[in-house]
Amino acid sequence: MVNWVFVTKTSEVPENGGKAFPVNDRMIAIFHDQGAYFALDDFCPHQGASLAAGWIHDGCVACPWHAWRFALKDGTWMDNPKIRTEHYALELRGEDIFVELPPDQEPAIDAS
Repeated sequence: MVNWVFVTKTSEVPENGGKAFPVNDRMIAIFHDQGAYFALDDFCPHQGASLAAGWIHDGCVACPWHAWRFALKDGTWMDNPKIRTEHYALELRGEDIFVELPPDQEPAIDAS
């Protein structure tokens, strides 16, 4: 089952930048680069810096602490493609940004 979760409005994400949002039990960084939007796990796998605080260049975001660069399209570390950060499918619905969560991250359903 596909689980799309609302994250934010497009107006909340700066052009050529990123912003982190809490989604369930994790932080997801939404990036706006050259008119397109991307979603990655907000934490750099190296030492946990917020990728949303990094800078965007050539389709990548650079970690603000040690400049590890990750491809916005799929989270691949540019210096070693065997390492990546989690990326999420993103869908725009008008001005609303939704991300697809894997089944193990779906929101709990209250059956009461």
